[in-house]
Amino acid sequence: MPATIDPARQFERARRALMRSDPRLARVIRASGARRPSFQVREPFRALVGAVVSQQLSTRAADTIQQRLEALVPTLSPTALDTVPDGALRTIGLSGQKVSYLRDLAARVTDGRLDLDHLSTLDDAAVTDAIVAVRGFGVWSAQMFLIFALHRPDIFPTGDLGIVKGCQRVLGMKSRPAVRTMVRAAARWAPYRSTASWYLWRATELPESVFTDIAL
Repeated sequence: MPATIDPARQFERARRALMRSDPRLARVIRASGARRPSFQVREPFRALVGAVVSQQLSTRAADTIQQRLEALVPTLSPTALDTVPDGALRTIGLSGQKVSYLRDLAARVTDGRLDLDHLSTLDDAAVTDAIVAVRGFGVWSAQMFLIFALHRPDIFPTGDLGIVKGCQRVLGMKSRPAVRTMVRAAARWAPYRSTASWYLWRATELPESVFTDIAL
């Protein structure tokens, strides 16, 4: 069973280690200043619903739809979600496909095929296997759940566009890096690749001056 670690303390330990291990990423960490991710404990079902909502959307658009959903279903549970007609879910901005994903998620939680209370006791690979069995959930969704809901420390989502763009900037590359290039670069960030990923997302927001002559 994975050890339970305070996520805020884990993040600070990881931040210091990454500062020492990679001068390129250290620039991003320094430029990010006091910014930190949210360390709130997210209820698993709510976190998985959020993963569906955010698929192929900007953060702002996903947040808007999530807020509408939580206004529509204040107690966001499989039972409560099942009482809401598909049409009402479509009205708040969810596609028909995403509605079908949420229905499958709710059904699996209700009948026990997906035991949310048990997920935190599984290793990363087993959590991924459990989540990708749900309609509409791929490896990316599982990785987001591992990072933001379970606070697992060493997840590196190479299929995330923000991670790709962040790696490009941090590595000082003119074109987007191949997966093998990112994996090779991330080897020095282990066992804190989740925190490194968070800083790669921040890297996409920083001014170009941070990355001048960054290739080392």
